[in-house]
Amino acid sequence: MTATLIDGRALAARIKERLRREVGDLARVIPPIRLASIEVGDNAAAALFVRNQERAARELGIEFEHVHLPAGIDEAELIQAIKRGNDDPRVTGILVQRPLPPGMNVRRVQAKVHPDKDVEGLNPANMGFIVLGEPKLVPCTALASIKVLLSTGVDPRGKDIVVIGHSEIVGKPIAFLLINLFATVTVCHVATQDLAHHTSKADVVFVAVGKPGLVRGSMLRPGCTVIDIGINQVPLLDASGRVLKDEHGNDRTKVVGDVDFDSVVEVAGALTPVPGGVGPVTVATLLSNAVAAARLQHRDQVAPPDLSLTAY
Repeated sequence: MTATLIDGRALAARIKERLRREVGDLARVIPPIRLASIEVGDNAAAALFVRNQERAARELGIEFEHVHLPAGIDEAELIQAIKRGNDDPRVTGILVQRPLPPGMNVRRVQAKVHPDKDVEGLNPANMGFIVLGEPKLVPCTALASIKVLLSTGVDPRGKDIVVIGHSEIVGKPIAFLLINLFATVTVCHVATQDLAHHTSKADVVFVAVGKPGLVRGSMLRPGCTVIDIGINQVPLLDASGRVLKDEHGNDRTKVVGDVDFDSVVEVAGALTPVPGGVGPVTVATLLSNAVAAARLQHRDQVAPPDLSLTAY
């Protein structure tokens, strides 16, 4: 058996095309949708994220404001910048770029973003709505991962699903979203004694821990669906196992997920590649959250994320 690779780029394109039409329709009845991205200091990875977010937003007709704060500010000054965005009626969505400078409490900062403008879905109020089964704005990677699963035609209802990783922004919200869809969910983490015992019985496995090669084909039930959310940079090796160098003598690297792709692809029924799987759908989900946030503020109501099998 060779797994079907789930095309996240194609799924993201379908989501964005639908959003493009929705943004156009909304423009006739509400003010423009506007994202404010707050970045502290200069971080190459964060700067790249900002550029990608801005490009994706503008492609859909969503306005984008980059709020670049100096590295030397303290947490109180960052919170003031967030408050200005909360109070500005032109701003419908706020993102806080990570990493934040040392000494800043990420959770405390994120909690200052108004729940209705929290397009990253990280305010405790929005987390609570997921637990209650009434999701509004959901953490982007978690929601994207569920969309990827649904795009395969797999109905979570009644399935045995293992989630490896219990972070607040990925593993936990995935687990609660799946419970809301009536899946039987097992959450595994660093203290799990026998990971293969759980994964070998699962219909679906989600993994998001940042450990390349953690999940191997021998640990899986043949034909299962594997959603690999991990993003890791590892050395690129030649046939003899030596690290390849570029023209400047630096180690060459490649991006991989948390599964051992070569063994898993021979066992699973469907598998997300890395890159090209969950990542593109996460960006599209951020934009769908931006649209949902605008609806919340201008219509005082919003439908929960569509998690039906026919939606993706």
